[in-house]
Amino acid sequence: MTRCVAVFGPSSAGKSELVNRLAMLEGNRPPAGDADDLRCVPFSFLGDDWMALDCPGSLEFAQTAQDAALAADTVIIVTSPDPEQAVLAAPWIRIAERCETPHVIFINRMDECHDSVRDIIESLQAYSKRPITLRQVPIRDDERIVGSIDLVSERAWQYQPGEASKLVEIPEDILERQDSGREELLESLSEHDDWLIEEIILDRVPASEEVYKICARVLGENAVVPGFFGAASQSAGIRRLAKALRHESPKPEETRARLGGPSAAAFMTRTRKHLGKLVWIRNFGDPIKAGTALGSGAVGGLVEPFGERPSAVPELETGGIASAVKSDHLNVGNLYHGDGSTAHPDWYSPLPPVWKRAIRVKIEKDEAKLSEVLQKIGNEDPSLAVIHDQETGQIVLATQGNQHLRRLQRKLEDTFDIGTEAEQVIASYRETISVKADVHFRHKKQSGGAGQFADVRLSVTPAKRGEGFSFSDSIHGGSVPKNYIPAVRNGAEESMSRGPLGFPVVDVQVNLYDGQHHSVDSSDMAFRIAGRGGVAEALGKAQPVLLEPIYEVRFQAPSIFTGALNPMISSLRGQILGFDRDSSAEGWDEVKAMMPGEALENLINNLRTATQGIGRYEAEFSVYQELFGRMAEDIVAKRAESNARR
Repeated sequence: MTRCVAVFGPSSAGKSELVNRLAMLEGNRPPAGDADDLRCVPFSFLGDDWMALDCPGSLEFAQTAQDAALAADTVIIVTSPDPEQAVLAAPWIRIAERCETPHVIFINRMDECHDSVRDIIESLQAYSKRPITLRQVPIRDDERIVGSIDLVSERAWQYQPGEASKLVEIPEDILERQDSGREELLESLSEHDDWLIEEIILDRVPASEEVYKICARVLGENAVVPGFFGAASQSAGIRRLAKALRHESPKPEETRARLGGPSAAAFMTRTRKHLGKLVWIRNFGDPIKAGTALGSGAVGGLVEPFGERPSAVPELETGGIASAVKSDHLNVGNLYHGDGSTAHPDWYSPLPPVWKRAIRVKIEKDEAKLSEVLQKIGNEDPSLAVIHDQETGQIVLATQGNQHLRRLQRKLEDTFDIGTEAEQVIASYRETISVKADVHFRHKKQSGGAGQFADVRLSVTPAKRGEGFSFSDSIHGGSVPKNYIPAVRNGAEESMSRGPLGFPVVDVQVNLYDGQHHSVDSSDMAFRIAGRGGVAEALGKAQPVLLEPIYEVRFQAPSIFTGALNPMISSLRGQILGFDRDSSAEGWDEVKAMMPGEALENLINNLRTATQGIGRYEAEFSVYQELFGRMAEDIVAKRAESNARR
């Protein structure tokens, strides 16, 4: 049986160092990894096998952390010892809570700490819906932390850099603080255990073994978040954390029950050169090997989930993690059940993209395979959206930011030999008309044989915003035969593709009220040409105006940054609609605003600057709105240049 922890935390917290030190507890050599991707690190501790999923520290790869939570028994959230930096842990606490995964806090770099550990916990508590219970108190030498006291066993340990901590007597000057800390811990745990309440009321000292059992139960129930601390670079506090995980972290069968009883979970897919598609799976059921039925097909084979040249895995035991090869029917985010059914957990959903860039190939011959390759990459990365813009012809990657885009471009080049360049997305402006225009348009062509003749009188009128294109006719007396009227409509609708300002036309009503036909030379094609030409002429007369897209944007950020959002939104021509507490996460606010599409170009960069890289947003198109002045003139001029180059 193999147990699994996912490790979350900001880049500055020392998360990967902690994972390395866990692996080195019994002499394992941790495999190297990519800072922008998930790293699987196996290790052993006191006879148990473990797999640590070291998640990237950048929030642009938060989807990877969410995917890892699908496989993890427990999440370790690694944080800084600075109370003012507690907000950097807020997104990772939010992800763990959203994924309903039991989690623990590890305050790292305590060798640099000059603050009260209690203050650090209080700062973190501002972002946790569940109580964070401090499980240790520090032993200090002047201002330097040199050890810790375990509040359950009431034993003291002195750090020895690079070695296991040494058991020592509890210093007398800390006894009072230790008693106070233990009392707080027991009171917090008693809220979830009737027996412990009774022990406290009767003023009895509960046995440490029973308290440990309660700690394990409340962690498994995801009711309490235990807090530990240490210094990973010095190997300080690592063994204590590992022991807590060993005794208190849920077992694979408990994780399986929490997820609804799947046989396996697919939590990551990657395409590797010469290997094809690999699917990282965790087994919760009977052993899996090549040929085992999983989902809609069979597993092709299994290899180790780490290394450039992974070794084969003959059989995957319960709780184990491996990469499945030749198993293209398996996909990230899926839970596979023994009856062949597939499902997502209720909480699982891709993170909405927040940044768009168009890409084009450096070598023209690669253009044919780019779309196929992007589909493969999109299947392995739920937080990526690939958009083929029919209006501009651009291929647009909707990503989580610049780092995410660069990783995708490296993937295209290293794995698929496709070099690409990124460029700005052409904005989706529109145009409409501001006044009514009537036009008489005649199409007549004679070049030997049958000719072409169609005569139409059209009234082109502005429609209400959002109504789109509509066509009607008020023909009397058969001046335009009924069988030709659909052709006029088709021509009129074709003229909407580009108006006099160079953009698609919206919100226009066209009425055909009169015309003429010829018994021999009239045809569907002639009336289609007449409809197109007549409406195009009318649009030029009807005082066209530029429309810019307006989006309803929902910002999510810790409450301490809400004040910074107001000037940022205003500076981008946005209008705040209101703000409220974010009910889905403790200590977060939700701000709603209307923003012009042009502001979305670099909105995520502005937002991250205002929120120390933490804020997110989701944008939904709302309406097109008229745009005038110098800005409109510049946009029309740029579109004219672009159209001239095509």
